[in-house]
Amino acid sequence: MAEFKELVNEIKNLDTEKMYGGDFFQTWEKSQDELTATLKTADALRDLRERNISTKVFDSGLGISIFRDNSTRTRFSFTSACNMLGLEIQDLDEKKSQIAHGETVRETATMISFMADVIGIRDDMYIGKGNKYMHDVVDAVAESNRDGILEQRPNLIDLQDDMDHPTQAMADLDHIIHEFGGVDQLKGKKIVMSWAYSPSYGKPLSVAQAIIGLMTRYGMDVTLAHPDGYEVMPEIEKIAEDNAKKSGGKFTKTNDMKAAFKDADVIYCKSWAPFKAMEKRTDLYGRGDFDGIDKLEQELLQQNAQHKDWACTEDMMKLTKDGKALYMHPLPADITGVSAEEGEVDGSVFDRYRNQLYKQASFKPYVIAAMIFLSKFKNPAEILTNLETRGKARQDYK
Repeated sequence: MAEFKELVNEIKNLDTEKMYGGDFFQTWEKSQDELTATLKTADALRDLRERNISTKVFDSGLGISIFRDNSTRTRFSFTSACNMLGLEIQDLDEKKSQIAHGETVRETATMISFMADVIGIRDDMYIGKGNKYMHDVVDAVAESNRDGILEQRPNLIDLQDDMDHPTQAMADLDHIIHEFGGVDQLKGKKIVMSWAYSPSYGKPLSVAQAIIGLMTRYGMDVTLAHPDGYEVMPEIEKIAEDNAKKSGGKFTKTNDMKAAFKDADVIYCKSWAPFKAMEKRTDLYGRGDFDGIDKLEQELLQQNAQHKDWACTEDMMKLTKDGKALYMHPLPADITGVSAEEGEVDGSVFDRYRNQLYKQASFKPYVIAAMIFLSKFKNPAEILTNLETRGKARQDYK
C-alpha cells in the first residue's frame, strides 16, 4: 500500500534517537521531528490494523496503568494501545495496594515494574503534583534498572498531568490533520480554545493548555477565550506565544466569546477551573483542609453560574467560518438538556457532530501505541516494514 510505504519513508528520515528508551511527557518538551514521528507512526499502525495485519511486536510483557483521576476514553485507549502491541495490561488500584500503608513512590514504582515495558499515568488534579509524581516514578525505575534490580526500565507515557494532556492533544492534532487534508493545510487556520459553562467543579486546565501549547507549533491562529478570572497558567501561555512566533502563527487571548468564534475553522469548547482556584485547592489539600475544599467548591460553582451564556450554541456556531467549523471536545461533554440542564454545548450541536467527535476519540489508542512503539524500537521504520512483510493476520476469517 503506497500510503503505508510513504509513512514509513517519512519516519525513516526523522530523528527519533532520543525517543528510543525514553518517556513521553509534555509535548513542548518534544522536537518537531519527534511529534511528526509520533503522528506518522500512529497512522502507520492504524493502516496495518485496518488491513487486518497484526501489530503485535511483543509476545509477553506488561503495561501498567495508574489513574489517579477518573477516566473512560484515556483508560481504554491505553489498554487498547498496549494490547495491539502484544502487552498485557494491569491497573494499579492505589486503594487496594500497600500505598495506603505508607509504601513510598520509589518502592511502589520498582515493585510494579518487574517484566513491565511501559507505565501510563494520569495525575491531573493538583497543581505542581502530577508531572512531579511521574518524574519521581521514572527516577525510581531508572535507579532500580541501574542497580540491576530491574532487567529493563519501563518507559512512561503521560496520560494527563496537571499542566498538559499530551495523548489528547496529539490525537486531536491527528484528527485535525485528517479533517483538513494534511499538516500543510493547518497554517493560518483559526482554532478557538474556549471555556464553557459546566455545572460541575474542578475540571483540570490541562486540556486547554495542551491545545494552546501544541497547535501554536503548526502555524495556526490559536485563540484562547474565557471569562475574566478563568486564566490558565501563565507559563503555558508563554509557551504558546513563543511557539506562535516560531511557526508564523498567532496566539490571541480574549474575554469575548463571540469575537473568538467569528470565522473560526475549529471550535474546541470545554470547561476548566481557574488557575488561581486550582492553586488554592492544592494548598488546601496539602494541609488536609477538606472543609476548606468543600467551601471552595461551592464558591466556584457560584462563579461558574455567572457565566451560563458561555456555551457552544447553534447561534454561536453560526458565527464560525461558513457556519461549519469543526466542533471538538475530549468527552464527556456537559450537553444541555441531555447530561445537564445547562452545559457546555447544545444538544443539537453535539448530535450534529457526534460521529466526528467519535472519530476524534478514535485517534488516541493509535497515538498512545505510537508513543510506546517509538520508546521501544531504535529503528521504528524497519520494524513497521517487518510487520507488513510478515503479514500475519490479526483475525483469521476462515
